[in-house]
Amino acid sequence: MIYFVPEVGEELSALGITRSSAQYFAQRAAPMGAVGPGVVAATFFNFNPALIARSVPAVWSSASPADIVNGRLRAADAALRRLLGDEVSSAAVTESATLARRACEGATGEDRPLYAAHADLPWPDEPHLMLWHAVTLLREHRGDAHLHALTSAGLSGIEALITHVATGKGFTVGFAQQSRGWSEEQWADASAGLVERGLLDDAGGLTDAGAALRAEIEEHTTRMSLAPWRHLGVEGTARLAEVSRPLSKAVLAAFAVDGVFAPGSPRAAKG
Repeated sequence: MIYFVPEVGEELSALGITRSSAQYFAQRAAPMGAVGPGVVAATFFNFNPALIARSVPAVWSSASPADIVNGRLRAADAALRRLLGDEVSSAAVTESATLARRACEGATGEDRPLYAAHADLPWPDEPHLMLWHAVTLLREHRGDAHLHALTSAGLSGIEALITHVATGKGFTVGFAQQSRGWSEEQWADASAGLVERGLLDDAGGLTDAGAALRAEIEEHTTRMSLAPWRHLGVEGTARLAEVSRPLSKAVLAAFAVDGVFAPGSPRAAKG
């Protein structure tokens, strides 16, 4: 949600960070401190390093990591109040926050740099922000595991992006290329390599081998991401899913951006 709402752009623009790509790199990397472009490229994985280098480390000259973290939290507060309305102070938010935070107690930071950096941030006091922080931690915990799965599968950043787009459950081709900084030529060259490996067909779709590889990547990611849910337990996990589902549906409005997600993506707006 935080990467699509206008509130974060307003907060970071006030800090002197005006380009959308720089805002993305700054807000997500800030918990790691004033790191260089190599660290951001490694932990974000599917972005063109040249795109990152146009913003990092220059972005830290505009605002300190601490100021960016605080601005992002203010943006999350404003966005959730707008999207959830009166529900922002509901019992459902409080219970969801309690359960999600409990799940986070089962997460560990070993070899998970983005998760570990965000986990070092203090927990917000207000339930809706506690819930948002917990979801961020769970997202980064799984995201770090996903990078392990991708590298284990022998995929580079751009190859990972191309094969995910080919599933029809992620970004559109145009948005993936533009937002991640890959030219059409780079995309075509990487796609040709995937065709040679038997993972893509000539039309750019996944072959049976490509689909099997993507399925194994997701299974690998899930295996490495179960600790929070084991800690929360079956009943707690089911309850969190039940009580938070209406909240998730309300926040889906933030993702209703034309041309970003393929129709098969779970983030595409539902009628």
